[in-house]
Amino acid sequence: MRLLAIDTSTECCSAALHIEGRLLSREVELARGHAERILPMVDELLGEAGIGLRQLAAIAFGRGPGSFTGVRLGASVAQGLAFGAGLGVVAISDLAAVAQRVFDDEGGVARVLVCGDARMKEVYWGCFERGGDGLALGRSPEGVAPAERVRLPPGWTEAAGAGRGFAAYPALRMLPGVAVCGGWDGLLPRAAEVARLAVPELTAGRLLAPEAAVPVYLRDDVARPQP
Repeated sequence: MRLLAIDTSTECCSAALHIEGRLLSREVELARGHAERILPMVDELLGEAGIGLRQLAAIAFGRGPGSFTGVRLGASVAQGLAFGAGLGVVAISDLAAVAQRVFDDEGGVARVLVCGDARMKEVYWGCFERGGDGLALGRSPEGVAPAERVRLPPGWTEAAGAGRGFAAYPALRMLPGVAVCGGWDGLLPRAAEVARLAVPELTAGRLLAPEAAVPVYLRDDVARPQP
């Protein structure tokens, strides 16, 4: 199976190539300039693997939530590459990608609350559980809200906390049952985890047409000024 994944939804600009069980990846954290970096990353990966776009099975992308410009860029690049190569696409939640980083990092973690910094005194958040295959499964609707409105799902008494929302809004650390360990409050979504989560979608044939590669912003009023 050959799958290309990209993610430009946050400061982490990344690309990954899942090829016959191997994972090749490139990533860089930067404040801006993702548009100039993502395609050269893709070219590097394809060159390293010695294949072209048309030899892939699909293209996956981080569909958000994240920065308005970054999420839109990722969807647009995925659309363009898929159209040109005649491929389908797989859209993966960027919050799920962060949860997957935790599950892969620590085998004892079963549940994760992911909070990304949404600016405007809010966080993008979602709750995820480790599936039987080790992959992140969403257990609550993803949302955007002030930190004080974030809650664990009914029946959850504990969860790991991950994402830069925890660094931006320390009050999140006071949520009962939520533990933020190591550097989990610095985690951003990456194409490597987007690829990992996209593989079973591709295997199951759950592909979208390129024109269906749309971003998920969660926040509609992206131009709302800060008070």
